[in-house]
Amino acid sequence: MVKPNMYYNELKDSYLFYNIAQKTRTYVENHPGVKLLRMGIGDVSLPLCDAVIKALHEAVDDQASKSSFHGYMPECGAPFLREAIVKYYAKRGISLSAEEIFVSSGASDELGDILDLFDRSNQVLVIEPAYPAYVDANVMAGRKIMYLVSGEENEFLPEPNEKTEADIIYICSPNNPTGAVFSRSQLQAWVNYANKRGSIILFDAAYEAFIEDEILPHSIFELDGAETCAIEICSFSKTAGFTGTRLGYTIIPKALKRNGMNMNEMWVRNRTTKTNGVSYIIQKGGAAVFSEEGQKQIHENIQIYKKNAKVLMQALDQLGIWYCGGKNAPYIWMKCPRGMKSWEFFDYLLQEIQVVGTPGEGFGACGEGYFRFSTFSSPEDTKEAAKRIVKLLS
Repeated sequence: MVKPNMYYNELKDSYLFYNIAQKTRTYVENHPGVKLLRMGIGDVSLPLCDAVIKALHEAVDDQASKSSFHGYMPECGAPFLREAIVKYYAKRGISLSAEEIFVSSGASDELGDILDLFDRSNQVLVIEPAYPAYVDANVMAGRKIMYLVSGEENEFLPEPNEKTEADIIYICSPNNPTGAVFSRSQLQAWVNYANKRGSIILFDAAYEAFIEDEILPHSIFELDGAETCAIEICSFSKTAGFTGTRLGYTIIPKALKRNGMNMNEMWVRNRTTKTNGVSYIIQKGGAAVFSEEGQKQIHENIQIYKKNAKVLMQALDQLGIWYCGGKNAPYIWMKCPRGMKSWEFFDYLLQEIQVVGTPGEGFGACGEGYFRFSTFSSPEDTKEAAKRIVKLLS
């Protein structure tokens, strides 16, 4: 008889965003005609920019002609997209080769798939609050998970604990859910820790395009020594609105080796075995993101989301409520008022003012008592939500 993966029994009964969807669905069914202001899920609301749409159309036309038709793409990514990414990083003074970049179907997929590189015996360190998939992917794989708690006292940016024996370290900066961003010195401390221990950092850079403070690092490869201890996983979803189109990329330096094994070469072997590559059409759209026109247009969209963040931050400032994030990230992490618990505050906002956010408890135990707002809604809905929140909590 087949034995299933019994580690699935150790997963929580349901996923955070599934619970939110169930609660909101029930509310809508019981209150027909009521419009909810959805500030919870991190899905974008603006369409793909013109430069990307033009490239997608051109790529579709290419597929209609025998002379320009493309079948299977290179498993690790089309040269034209890999080279575009190399040039993008070079503008920040980061030298990469195209062979160190792997095109993927999205950061979420890659954060789970990348675990194929590591033995089950490796211990994983997750900084809480954390994106739930970090935990669930490792639970499914049967790995031991350690949690490093963060809080207001360190602005949700903890330092490495030298006593902790972590092999795989998840770092997300700008962070989901807190919106906090590691400074250069703070991130350097993690790089130094990983190199000293022989650990590997999985650096989630999905929100780097939202950083506006010039002194903050966008990539872990801006730090000395990162090429021997880090893998960077990036996304087009929030940067360029590809949530429904699905595209990302992963950077694995050729200098990253452990126990005589080269991680870059291992990932080449993995991808050429397990994938047939991302479609030509989507990769052409992705390459347009890095064009001069594409960069201008996506940053115009990002500015709209950042204005949404300012509206929400002004509301919380007016109320005197503690929060972090917003300025350099598309998320605002606030302390629940009046000593409310996370799900209690969720229900309160839903029932009283029809505003939907994300309970902090869903991101780990130390998220209890906090709440996340996404800034990806429309400007109109964001302004209305802020107005309702101020009126309710004043």
